[in-house]
Amino acid sequence: MKLKSFVVAAAVTLSASVTFSTVADTAKLDQLLEQVKKQRVVEGRVNQERERAFLADRADKQALLNTAKKQFADEEARGKRLQKQYADNDILIAQKQTELESALGTMGEVFGVIRQSANKAIGDISTSLISAQYPDRDVPLRTIAEAKELPTLQEMEDLWLAMLTEMTESGKVAQFDAEVVKLDGGTETRRVTRFGTFHITAEQEYLLRNDTTDQLQPLGRAPQAKVHDSVADYHNASAGELVGFYVDPTKGNSLLRLNQQRNTLMDYYHQGKQVGYLITVLLVIGLLIFIERFAVLSVVGAKIRAQLKDLGNPSKDNPLGRILTVYHQNTSADVENLELKLDEAILRETPKVDRGIGLIKLFAAVAPLMGLLGTVIGMIQTFQTITLYGTGDPKLMAGDISLALVTTALGLIAALPLIFLHSVVASKAKSILHVLDEQSAGIVAAHAEKEKA
Repeated sequence: MKLKSFVVAAAVTLSASVTFSTVADTAKLDQLLEQVKKQRVVEGRVNQERERAFLADRADKQALLNTAKKQFADEEARGKRLQKQYADNDILIAQKQTELESALGTMGEVFGVIRQSANKAIGDISTSLISAQYPDRDVPLRTIAEAKELPTLQEMEDLWLAMLTEMTESGKVAQFDAEVVKLDGGTETRRVTRFGTFHITAEQEYLLRNDTTDQLQPLGRAPQAKVHDSVADYHNASAGELVGFYVDPTKGNSLLRLNQQRNTLMDYYHQGKQVGYLITVLLVIGLLIFIERFAVLSVVGAKIRAQLKDLGNPSKDNPLGRILTVYHQNTSADVENLELKLDEAILRETPKVDRGIGLIKLFAAVAPLMGLLGTVIGMIQTFQTITLYGTGDPKLMAGDISLALVTTALGLIAALPLIFLHSVVASKAKSILHVLDEQSAGIVAAHAEKEKA
């Protein structure tokens, strides 16, 4: 009974719990249903708003499309009108061109002549030295040269005045102040003199006009001395004095520019290269030997002349005195022994007198041979250059040919003075030795007479 009561109680309890759970789930479903309904209402409103916005935007796009179509139609009509107007204008231009050519007549030829004259005048004026004194004269002429229509009377007068100024000023010697570029890069205002269209000079130099910068500048290298000095002679001349002045007839200073490129003596000298330097060393050594020998022999000659005036008191500071000393030391010897003693003394003095003279003669003979050696070397290098580069450009061979010619010239230049210098010192030495021989012979003759007596 107790067991049945327990089972019944448990069943009742389980039924109550199921009932409570079902009631709770139903309430949640109702809430979910209400929430879905509310969400549906909100979404409906949003969709309605989106639909209204889409319809409004569609209306705007349609309006823009209609406007664009209208503009396209207007522009298409305008294009047709412009095409028709262009064709009409083209026909009108052709008619006017025909009328202009008919109205011009011979004026067209005049226009061509004026433009041609203006172009030529621009070329002459822009490179003329007169433009250094009267700048910017070509500006109005460029307007005439570039014009497409007939020039005005004022423009033709400008052309005439420019050509007349060029003509009249070309015959004048004028002075004016101008900016001159210095060699260090700066500028200075100097008083310059213009000789027509030939030259512009400063106090002591020629000036060039740079057509690109329209500035005056000095020559990079002075021309020949006689040409360069003529400028100073002109500026230092008094009124009415006639002086010579070198003029470049090319009017563009072409000869002066070429004169700048001429080699100086030092340039020619350095073209001899190593062979030329060796020849110079020989010349210098020969000159030093000559100076030393000339000084020594001059002093010895003076002492011998003094000794000749006092033969009784021999001095050992000169060759004649030493020979006389030998005589006084051998007065008791016979003639033959005395002669041998004196010859020995003269032989001792001869090398001292002749020392170095033979080297001068040797250098005089070797210098031309070294010049010939340089010539051979230069010709070998010239043929090598021809082998490598051909004969198309003579400048490639100029250096080697210069070596061949300059060394020959240097050898001759060194040999000629050395020959004369050798002759001078050789004659001095010969005169000294002649005095020694003469005195020695006189001493022997006097001693022989004493023995006979």
